[in-house]
Amino acid sequence: MRIALDAMGGDFAPAVNIDGAIEALQMLPEIEIALVGDRTVLDPMLARSGYSGERLVIVHAEGHVGMDEKPTDALRKKPDCSIARCWKMMAGKEVDALVSAGNTGGVVAAGLWTKLFLKDVKRPGIAVILPASHGKTVLMDVGANPGARPEHLAQYAIMGNVFAREVLGIASPRVGLMNIGSEDGKGNDTVREAHQLIIAGAARPNYIGNVEGRDVFNGSVDVVICEGFLGNVVLKVSEGMASMMMRTLADTVTSALQDERHLAISAFQQAGKTFEYNEVGGAPLLGIDGICMISHGSSDARSIRNALKTAVTLKDRGVNQKITQALGASAEAVAP
Repeated sequence: MRIALDAMGGDFAPAVNIDGAIEALQMLPEIEIALVGDRTVLDPMLARSGYSGERLVIVHAEGHVGMDEKPTDALRKKPDCSIARCWKMMAGKEVDALVSAGNTGGVVAAGLWTKLFLKDVKRPGIAVILPASHGKTVLMDVGANPGARPEHLAQYAIMGNVFAREVLGIASPRVGLMNIGSEDGKGNDTVREAHQLIIAGAARPNYIGNVEGRDVFNGSVDVVICEGFLGNVVLKVSEGMASMMMRTLADTVTSALQDERHLAISAFQQAGKTFEYNEVGGAPLLGIDGICMISHGSSDARSIRNALKTAVTLKDRGVNQKITQALGASAEAVAP
């Protein structure tokens, strides 16, 4: 399996991307990685790393999309930037997957311009894995499609169901639609219409109906569907709340202990890993004809390594093929 890694993407690029790539190559003998970025920067850094294997090559690209740049403007000005080059490589079947910790909007925009969609997919969406009382919950979409239409949400229900089943190993994932209440008829026109489309779908997943924000973490649902603006807000609020609560609890508990203080600190550090994005590595942009993993901008080498590993998992478990099969059997796949 060959993977294009946006070497210039992320807050700590390119060092963490090079280190993460080398760690992944040591862990996964079946992969080859193309480091995509400025060769004048990457060549000496790779030489200093000491890695000399043939499974890691550099593909030159001019510039990158900065974290503070407007994605569409940056891509127009830099059509051969690192993330654009990654997408071109996947469109040309030079690689099977791409991984980037760069500007999320830039990654998504470059993908939408490429129009490398699976058959019947109307709009791709980002699926992120969140911790919950029962294990994990998939939240989709978290930013790729802030203006989702009802048919997009109905397709996300199917794609999220496949992802949870194949990657998280949940035999029959419970799928819910994010709303302001669980009763039928709640929400705006988009959500109400999406609710009816999911119910009417020929390949309807294990749909439990409308769910509320608190259900994301309480174990009552495995996949939560929403449009990208709301999903991104939920994700960022969750990250901030988790960080604040862990710090507050750790300070409160450890300040009251003496002899067992080191044990409490260790326990909180272990619990904190449940909420760390680098334990998962990134979030897939589902609906793409290929595999796109979007990592957090603050990713370290471990996160990049894990994102590369997850890309392999998605391919090995045939997630794209199963999404295509499910959409093909669903009535909403041909909705106007």
